[in-house]
Amino acid sequence: MAHRVDGRKLSRKQGPRLALYRNLVVSVLRYERVKTTEAKAKEVRPQVERMITLAKRGDLSARRAVIAALPDEPLVISKLFDEIAPKYADRTSGYTRIVRVGQRQGDAAPIVQLELV
Repeated sequence: MAHRVDGRKLSRKQGPRLALYRNLVVSVLRYERVKTTEAKAKEVRPQVERMITLAKRGDLSARRAVIAALPDEPLVISKLFDEIAPKYADRTSGYTRIVRVGQRQGDAAPIVQLELV
């Protein structure tokens, strides 16, 4: 039984799936928008929002939590704390939006754009 099992597997094992999520989070924070499938965007959206919320706190503990989640990305982390977090200081949540773009040519998968508001 699959009661209370949360999240999508996306036809990947745990390691590649977590790497995919981390790379998508980094791409959204670096470029402030990314085109991907709807399922991937819906999985990554809460993680992006959590990173922004941590960055808004701005203390050492929050910075260490972001560094632990996004290792080897010092430029993205500094952009998150210096540019993105102050932009959303007056907002409590809802930092991202998902906009439908169309369908992928090969398999008709729904393509969306995940972007920062």
